[in-house]
Amino acid sequence: MNMVLTDLLNGKKRVALGGHVRPDGDCVGSTLGLYLYLKEQYPEIETEVYLEGVPKAFQILCGTEEVKTEIHPCKPYDLFICLDCGDIKRLGFASVLFEQAEETACIDHHISNEAFADSNYIVPDASSTAELVFTLLDKGKISKACAEALYMGIAHDTGVFQYSCTSPETMEAAAELLRKGIDGNAIIDKTYYEKTYVQNQILGKALLESMLILDKRCIVSVVTRKDMEFFRAVPSDLEGIVSQLRQTKGCEVAIFLHETELHTFKVSLRSKEWVDVSRIARYFGGGGHVRAAGCILKGTAHDVINNISRQILHQLGQKKGQDEKA
Repeated sequence: MNMVLTDLLNGKKRVALGGHVRPDGDCVGSTLGLYLYLKEQYPEIETEVYLEGVPKAFQILCGTEEVKTEIHPCKPYDLFICLDCGDIKRLGFASVLFEQAEETACIDHHISNEAFADSNYIVPDASSTAELVFTLLDKGKISKACAEALYMGIAHDTGVFQYSCTSPETMEAAAELLRKGIDGNAIIDKTYYEKTYVQNQILGKALLESMLILDKRCIVSVVTRKDMEFFRAVPSDLEGIVSQLRQTKGCEVAIFLHETELHTFKVSLRSKEWVDVSRIARYFGGGGHVRAAGCILKGTAHDVINNISRQILHQLGQKKGQDEKA
């Protein structure tokens, strides 16, 4: 379904924006990009943005200091726009504002999104939610600050324009944003490549203790709560580990487990060509994209790996059968 921003905002006096828990580059970029645009082009509308703490690397963007990380008593918003979020639960603490709002909207590119808002703009083939936000805006009115946020979102969810979700339209959007005078190289370097000492340490441990399974077609690594405590790491320090695992030659799928509570793991999945990891994530109650998805599973790390690998093996077996028929 297409969406017209002017129609959505018509008659609204108070608007809130929110994104998913543990916000990544696309979530922060798309949410802040739209927030900055609304503040600049619709000053008559009271606009506020709600996110869990913005990772330090992303705080180079304008507007991060205005992000609200908790809810204060207030009357319901006229409109709540949910970005880069596949279901209400993933809004976290802001879900109550979504439920109380007079009207709701969702802008997202997750294939698992079931269009839960009143108005939905969901395009699974899009590279990122930031790219979708870009399509909704008046290109001539996009400021440099807004462009920086959207560019970061697109760059992160495309793996710096490497992933298969990168389309000609994605590159055209990025080019248009670059024409706003932003320093694209600096944004990518500071928010995507640059790592803290702690991030490099925990990445090194994850790589050193990784294992090859399923006839070396899958690589898996686990970071426990004890590891996090030892390195004094926070969840945002784990950003990029699964993508690095995915680069392993000969591997089709990368699995990264992060223990959030005792025997509870956040599972991140990445694939290269054949395996639809969104299908696997949905099977376990999660979601995501064909080549990048995730879910939460309970049990020992061994149990979780066995359950995930069984689903991967099923798809690899289907691919082998197709190849033999061909």
